[in-house]
Amino acid sequence: MGAMTVQETMIAWDALPVAVTAYLTSHQARDAAAALVTFADDASVTDEGHVHRGRTEIAAWLADAGSEFTYTTEFVGAARVGPSDYHVRQRLEGDFPGGVADLHYRFTLVGGLIGRLVIEP
Repeated sequence: MGAMTVQETMIAWDALPVAVTAYLTSHQARDAAAALVTFADDASVTDEGHVHRGRTEIAAWLADAGSEFTYTTEFVGAARVGPSDYHVRQRLEGDFPGGVADLHYRFTLVGGLIGRLVIEP
């Protein structure tokens, strides 16, 4: 069997679904409450190899993620990779180890909300 290829269509920030831009904007502003409402009740987030499931675990992750560091976030690019799948690339710069990180946010939407988010280098 061959590898499955993913057809990426590059899109602008303004073409991303509202849940995605609302999450990224509120997370950058460190507004955990606003970020939380972009997730479905049974959503999951995978970050730094840890999976956070459901609103309670995601709320705790949002409150804690990156809180020990100061950083800025810059939108690098985005792609639609399926009917409900979007990939966003962000560059973080700050006082964390290494100082610069390019992160990939892989979103799967369910009913207009984030059903799954995977964050990885």
